[in-house]
Amino acid sequence: MKDAFGLPQSLLILGGTSEIALATARRLITRRTRAVWLAGRPSPRLEQAAEGLRALGADVRTVAFDALDPESHEAVLGKVFAEGDVDMVLLAFGILGDQARDEREPANAVRVAQTNYTGAVSAGLVSARALQTQGHGSLVVLSSVAGERARRSNFIYGSSKAGLDAFAQGLGDALHGTGVHVMVVRPGFVRSRMTAGLDEAPLATTPEAVAAAVEGGLRRRAETVWVPGALRLVMSAMRHVPRAVFRRLPV
Repeated sequence: MKDAFGLPQSLLILGGTSEIALATARRLITRRTRAVWLAGRPSPRLEQAAEGLRALGADVRTVAFDALDPESHEAVLGKVFAEGDVDMVLLAFGILGDQARDEREPANAVRVAQTNYTGAVSAGLVSARALQTQGHGSLVVLSSVAGERARRSNFIYGSSKAGLDAFAQGLGDALHGTGVHVMVVRPGFVRSRMTAGLDEAPLATTPEAVAAAVEGGLRRRAETVWVPGALRLVMSAMRHVPRAVFRRLPV
């Protein structure tokens, strides 16, 4: 069960090699979290991530999980929940893709959409039902400010995150009053492996800063978290820029 501050004792990460997810796990382990499941494709990186968290004193297990295989999600995640209550599920998998290449090769664009949206819909629904059955828990979904308004430079990734964001908000409304808390996290540009080599956007942040924002959101039981917080105002303004003007912006 969660402690008096709303922080989880047990954590399931979907996307077990995500730098943001691992930074969040490290932060929560220093607070109260003791049991962690890292779900992802089996790889040396997944095992290294598990060892790093074990070194902090947590009981960490790895779970073979593939976002692109939704037919396996019920069985895979069901086994985790069968081992005991899970206080928090962090849905953290996703890929950025390569906009120019993906426009030329639609199969790659479809893979971005299937990973970031349809895979997340499947895993999110399975997790939400399990949390509802146990009567408590948080589902934290890593979205992105890229989903707020599609930009020419990354509209494939942005549209997949827009779908994910809308899905998570609707799921949160559907679960209101059930004991299950859904929180959508919208980071801006995060300095990580995924963005290595890209031009840094204004208000860039770090996995550790996102982790701190996740903890703060859990404590106050927030439904939406922006990282950094100033992006809430920036994106509100961006949403209302006339389309003719928006097309001429260097975004």
